[in-house]
Amino acid sequence: MKKLLNTVFWCLALGFSPNVRGQWRIFQTNKMVDMRAVHTISPTLCWIGGSQGNIFQTSNGGAKWSSFKVAGADSLDFRDIHGFSKQVAVAMSAGLAEQGKARIYRTEDGGETWNVVYQSSQKGVFLDGIDFWDKSRGICIGDPLDGRLFVLTTEDGGRTWQELANEKRPETESGEACFAASGTSILATGKGNAYVGTGGSKMARVFRSDDYGHTWNVTATPLPAGPTSGIFGLHFWSKKHGIAVGGDYKNTTDSSQNVLLTQDGGITWKLGAMTKPVGLKESVALYSKNHATWNGDTQIRSDDVSLVAVGPNGSSSSADYGDSWQRLGKESFHAISFAGNVGYAVGAKGLIGKIEKVSGKKKRRKLVLKED
Repeated sequence: MKKLLNTVFWCLALGFSPNVRGQWRIFQTNKMVDMRAVHTISPTLCWIGGSQGNIFQTSNGGAKWSSFKVAGADSLDFRDIHGFSKQVAVAMSAGLAEQGKARIYRTEDGGETWNVVYQSSQKGVFLDGIDFWDKSRGICIGDPLDGRLFVLTTEDGGRTWQELANEKRPETESGEACFAASGTSILATGKGNAYVGTGGSKMARVFRSDDYGHTWNVTATPLPAGPTSGIFGLHFWSKKHGIAVGGDYKNTTDSSQNVLLTQDGGITWKLGAMTKPVGLKESVALYSKNHATWNGDTQIRSDDVSLVAVGPNGSSSSADYGDSWQRLGKESFHAISFAGNVGYAVGAKGLIGKIEKVSGKKKRRKLVLKED
């Protein structure tokens, strides 16, 4: 594949003009590129996917960036990306398969070359998001075909992909689908747990699997949905505790409910407090100053942990795991990803934001969750 720039440039040389707006440090990139895919691997390493076949990477916390143009992908919109290291990443494009836009690429040389590892021309195939449990096992979700979610899995780090047999794919309701707005309507976490949030029908639903996406159950939630509304982003911070965010992409400032919470691993969901600002939230992630992580059984949470949700109407933070929210910024971001206390968010017209400190109301409390 062809690289857009032959070497790594300083931010200004790439067209990045960093400045600080509130708690966000903003990098304004090529305004012709819209971005909805971001994966922060470490506080210094982040991969970003965008429209017109563009991919970006920083390996030193944003001080320098590299930019790549994937050959043969000028018409593709990379809606999800997952990085394994500075050298290896997988990128997924969203679009109609019959138009050649349902593809997955993989690089093993830091973005210099990209190989197509999956593509489909089957009418109706539309990929929405990918995620990985580890460096081998991963999953990709697409809109329903013949009343069932389209599911791909990989066991070799995304080098090859297998379509789940049609009879094993979870059944959907009339009009139900996923949203490819942020790449976070699909979540792979823990030891084989997967979650998929949907909209399009009357109520948003959450599909869940505990065997790496091979069998599925589904739960109806109290979040209203419709042709342009439902769940857009999911995140879990322990085996049982998670959040879903959403709204309506045709009415992004709508003041209806936009947060769901679960305390039993996604079996049941309840409405949480609405974000501030209200409106569509497309992605949610966890900021943790002390790098708290879920080890599969016990989750330790410190005084410096916040949820951060982003959307077209601005970003929000919650210091009490979704029970209340406050405004974090006015920038219009589509997706966000954290590694510990450093997060990157992306938006339209080349917008990239970096955040390293999420300050807010001091409602945080020291807590240890022990999972059954």
